[in-house]
Amino acid sequence: MSLPTVAIIGRPNVGKSSLFNWLANRRISIVDPAAGVTRDRVATVVEFKDRFFELVDTGGIGIVDVDDLTADVERQIQVAIDTAAVVVFVVDVREGVTPLDQDVAVRLRAVRKPVILVANKADTEKIGQLAGEFCALGYGEPLTVSADQKLGRGELLEAVFAKLPEDTHELPPPDAALKIAIVGRRNVGKSTFINSLAESERVIVSEVPGTTRDSIDVKFERDGKTYLAIDTAGVQKKTSIASNVEYYSSHRAERSIRRSDVVLQFFDARHRVGRVDKQLAGYIVNENKPAIFVVNKWDLVKDAMTTDSMAEYIRKMFPMLEHVPIAFITAKVGKNVLRLLQLAVQLHKQAGLRVTTGDLNRVLRSAIEATAPPMQGSRTPKIFYATQTGIYPPTIVLFTNGPELFEDTYLRYLTKTFRDNLPFPEVSIKLMLRAKGEGGPRRADDIPENLPEDADTDEMPPIVRKSGPRVREPDYEDGPPVPVQPKHRKKKPGVETWDF
Repeated sequence: MSLPTVAIIGRPNVGKSSLFNWLANRRISIVDPAAGVTRDRVATVVEFKDRFFELVDTGGIGIVDVDDLTADVERQIQVAIDTAAVVVFVVDVREGVTPLDQDVAVRLRAVRKPVILVANKADTEKIGQLAGEFCALGYGEPLTVSADQKLGRGELLEAVFAKLPEDTHELPPPDAALKIAIVGRRNVGKSTFINSLAESERVIVSEVPGTTRDSIDVKFERDGKTYLAIDTAGVQKKTSIASNVEYYSSHRAERSIRRSDVVLQFFDARHRVGRVDKQLAGYIVNENKPAIFVVNKWDLVKDAMTTDSMAEYIRKMFPMLEHVPIAFITAKVGKNVLRLLQLAVQLHKQAGLRVTTGDLNRVLRSAIEATAPPMQGSRTPKIFYATQTGIYPPTIVLFTNGPELFEDTYLRYLTKTFRDNLPFPEVSIKLMLRAKGEGGPRRADDIPENLPEDADTDEMPPIVRKSGPRVREPDYEDGPPVPVQPKHRKKKPGVETWDF
């Protein structure tokens, strides 16, 4: 059974987003003095007295959006009101009753749902005494709170608790089987893709650049599993950021990458790869996240370009990310959307695999026998043994006679060897070098066939290098993709594409 919903409603700039973050006990919605910052519905789950409910932040009623998205914002507000079990009507105690407050009161009176009137910004007792005039709105004595000063939270939650429908012993929503961050430049179709996954108008879609501002969590179910898609604001050049809102939007897009399991980096098939795309890809790599390059709006160019030529272009733009699969979709009509979700699931499983220490060291021994590390002056770099110490991402530690003796080119060679011989063909591998203490093998030839899985892996300052494998076709439930790259896996990685 779905959780009851509590919607926060009010005119612009009464502190709805501040109140939302305060009740949620974490920063979710962007808070800014500028009116009209919130456009989409932003939701989170709150627990109080063993009851769970979904708290929803909304845009300001009556706002005239600068990008002509007023109708879209209003539609999102109405959905929140229609689905709410309880409405929290927020006003600004310092400004008193305004005509727009009266309009909101009339609108809420027609919905016939429990309404809690909350006078926000009552930072002091003296200011709170001014709240009496809001009784004229017809919702009784308002609760005085201050989200900024953190006053009155318990009283407000008690009031919400009292208005919730009869307890049906709702359980908290299950943890998502997969958290997917959708990132990219402005207007590449991220929100359209989210709506296609959710099969509803969950976020506003518009041709206006920068429509999405918050990072919005959208839960949806497929095949009995719960997934979390994180819609993010379009990333732009830092020199182009003109407001605090754009700064926070960019910052939260990066935070969304950090908390995701798989990242989908979107590209508009009609546009060239730019500096922002490369910076974003670099951030994904730094976070060691499994990723997919998603070429969206392919229907607009497929007659003028082949998937081969587009894939070759993207590979040329991201030469260090040859392990990242490339998928071609048309989110507007849902073409290949579910197959892309299946590919993301495959990558997440891959990032959680482990290999035995013996298998890992056999691969390492073969690599060293084929190409030994070059000498550094009079010193010979030596690798004694390796062990996998973690998953998500797969983390491999090499015990050496000195991490500083190994060149980047040799580390790339090793990661490529791991990529070609270990079951991590499409995700980043974190490679760490450590100095081996007394008692370790004296020569590379002495790498043991089998090492205990709990080999010494104490924390030391690592040298971290990323790598990833060639692409292999995932086992799709609805049929295999049509390959568009040569099958010689050691030369070129594959591309995920499907018939249009």
